[in-house]
Amino acid sequence: MAELLRGGQFLVKETNCEDIFTPEDFTEEQQMMKEAVQEFNDREIIPHRNRFEAKDYALTEEVMRKAGELGFLGVSVPEEFSGLGMGFVSTMLTCDYISSGTGSFSTAFGAHTGIGTMPITLYGTQAQKEKYVPKLATGEWFGAYCLTEPGAGSDANSGKTTAELSADGKSYKINGQKMWISNAGFCSVMIVFARIENDKNITGFIVEYDKENPNGITLGEEEHKLGIRASSTRQVFFNDTVVPAENMLAGRGEGFKIAMNALNVGRIKLAAACLDSQRRVITGAVKYANERKQFKTPIANFGAIKVKLAEMATSAYAGESASYRAAKNIEDRIALRVEAGNSHQEAELKGVEEYAIECSILKVAVSEDIQNCADEGIQIYGGMGFSEETPMEAAWRDARIARIYEGTNEINRMLCVGMLVKKAMKGHVDLLGPATAVADELLGIPSFETPDFSELFSEEKMMIKKLKKTFLMVAGAAMQKFGADLEQHQQLLIAAADILIEIYMAESAILRTEKNAKRFGEEAQSVQIAMSKLYLYHAVDIIEEKGKESIISFAEGDEQRMLLMGLKRFTKYANYPDIVDLRNEIAEKVKAEEKYCF
Repeated sequence: MAELLRGGQFLVKETNCEDIFTPEDFTEEQQMMKEAVQEFNDREIIPHRNRFEAKDYALTEEVMRKAGELGFLGVSVPEEFSGLGMGFVSTMLTCDYISSGTGSFSTAFGAHTGIGTMPITLYGTQAQKEKYVPKLATGEWFGAYCLTEPGAGSDANSGKTTAELSADGKSYKINGQKMWISNAGFCSVMIVFARIENDKNITGFIVEYDKENPNGITLGEEEHKLGIRASSTRQVFFNDTVVPAENMLAGRGEGFKIAMNALNVGRIKLAAACLDSQRRVITGAVKYANERKQFKTPIANFGAIKVKLAEMATSAYAGESASYRAAKNIEDRIALRVEAGNSHQEAELKGVEEYAIECSILKVAVSEDIQNCADEGIQIYGGMGFSEETPMEAAWRDARIARIYEGTNEINRMLCVGMLVKKAMKGHVDLLGPATAVADELLGIPSFETPDFSELFSEEKMMIKKLKKTFLMVAGAAMQKFGADLEQHQQLLIAAADILIEIYMAESAILRTEKNAKRFGEEAQSVQIAMSKLYLYHAVDIIEEKGKESIISFAEGDEQRMLLMGLKRFTKYANYPDIVDLRNEIAEKVKAEEKYCF
């Protein structure tokens, strides 16, 4: 059996293409689930886009109930709690293909199945799970997640909401205010975070909400938002809300841990939720570009439009490749822990936590790709793209929130580097050895021999190795200079994160294509080969820019000159790809198929 890399080890260990999972590896059961979800989306969501855009909150609730009746809300929930008990990949593909009709439903679905349900399945007692999870899995009840407060956004552990134990020790009284709470308008269960006395960390509680007997809970008016307009988003106020002591989730002071681990799941699922949106935007854009004529020719024939179609398809392909690669790693890690005797609860919790770095990488990369994709979709439509009559402007508005919730992209950039450093300090990822080797290499004489690049992706895989050396060189030098104070240098962390993100995304696309070229033939994968090369070309550019920005921010004199020379060595192609040819090949394929077809 192939070695299963730990989270973050992709940076220091080579991954064989045979060892990664790709969308082409979906089982028959997963294909059936994909088709069922697509059919649901096409029937229940997409025809009603105008009603969602008109803030029809009742429609969102109605469609959520239908999703529950078909089992889509319980894909990842164990069968003993009325779920389907399917694996993490199936959970991802359900989230992927159900989320593209409108961001309003996508947000309701994601908030309920992820942060609304998962904290109970992952941290709840048996009694808590038996009481709440079946109702959440079937859509009888809906969940909401009450963490954010007016003064506690990214600093989630600074919340002021309090929980006071009663004199008889049987209940807590919760007082405080939460904001930006998705599904608040129609939920029956809230995961609420509050502080007991002067505890350092917050504590989680399961709080029931009944409109007929509100128990001190009042809701603010629906927020009027840029996008996700029919997603119920309200403030929630707690005034002496009585919660049974047995409704504490996990232990006292463990709320911050619950919040962070629930967000790990939320982040990778948010990436999945952006994938089919990209596919549909690309499909809509290319159909319009084929139909729209200017100067007596379809605009899809113009080089300026081909650039857009090619870049949109390439980003979507890389996002798919990386998302399903990580999803299968998580699924396999869960299986290993179950085999080792862990409960399903503990195995899933630790399985996702292991790949928290990859979850943050994907959240950032794919949320930014869907925004760029929708933006180019508007541009291809021209003036019509700015009109509410076409789907592009709604896609653009809905995409904007993805860079904010589940932790802002700025926070996630800093997190993925910070978590990698912590893993290195725990000995889970050996950064020191490879970083030292790279530092030694910089002092040596570079080889001037031209390697044999006759095999598919031989140069591209060498470039990936060199890009990993770039990260190790920059991060190693920065850690040596700043030590524990590195986390204070946010601009440096963000630049390093961009290097890390591009490495993971580019490598994922290349490994997927290499695997498929071996089994389907290179000719059948020629456009995917072009997309993988195009993505890598852009990744190298970004890494060179961010590497330079980092080096000149902390190094000077001889050290700076040496690091900049290393950067030049590690980001230099032997043979630059013809970007215009690559784009044309990709665009012609998308044009001919009139859809995202990979």
